[in-house]
Amino acid sequence: MIESSIGVFDSGIGGLTVVHELFEQLPNERIVYFGDTARVPYGSKSVEIIRRYASEDTELLLQYNPSLIVVACNTVSAVALDVVKATAGNIPVMGMIGPACLEAVATTTNGRIGIIGTQATVTSKAYDNGINAVALGKNIRTFSQACPLLVPLAEEGWQDHRATTLIVEAYLSPLKKAEVDTLILGCTHYPVLSTVIGNYMGPDVTLINSGAVAARNIKGYTTNTTNLSAEHLFLVSDVPSKFQSVGERFLGYKLPLTKQVIFKEAWVVV
Repeated sequence: MIESSIGVFDSGIGGLTVVHELFEQLPNERIVYFGDTARVPYGSKSVEIIRRYASEDTELLLQYNPSLIVVACNTVSAVALDVVKATAGNIPVMGMIGPACLEAVATTTNGRIGIIGTQATVTSKAYDNGINAVALGKNIRTFSQACPLLVPLAEEGWQDHRATTLIVEAYLSPLKKAEVDTLILGCTHYPVLSTVIGNYMGPDVTLINSGAVAARNIKGYTTNTTNLSAEHLFLVSDVPSKFQSVGERFLGYKLPLTKQVIFKEAWVVV
């Protein structure tokens, strides 16, 4: 019998911040994670390519009997969630955007919500539209900013580097001037930099970690696994060495041995 699991995929390492939240909130669940490290980043690619990758990533996870698929990639959540749902069939799918929009609307007191993410996520206006859809008559304005350089800074571990502080200030200055009181971290890399982002925005601005919010919402879909001996599985599409070394900083736990998969008309573990 194949062990049931929660399938999680991302374009690379960032989705491990979502897995961290799943470990914290759902410790009895088996996680199968796929990071598409050979094709990262997704955020700068065309919508057509992102949608194809999303379908292929989902097909890989379907091999592991998932009870739920978590799209731990804001870019895919923004432009290809429908593709994931169509590929997954009757298996529930959880994206990053819907839960974070609800949380942001419930959190803001002045109705000014900031959004930071990849270029593809920001251009899609998925967060802006999602917030407007759940505003429920509230007078809310959204302010979006693409922050592409924050991804490599997070992966380099430059949380305390002066360069990171300067880049955060340059990106977030318009949002600070707009006096947002709620800021959605619309990329799973950004929680790694939450301290420097929070320090710049100030104590009156609430940061919304989209992965953490999604993880809280997942409890209603869980398999209630009681077999704690089930091993987590981590897969990547490029050689695992960098993922293995950098991943523990994102995950916050010791990372199990990661395996590589390749695509040859189907995903194959090598």
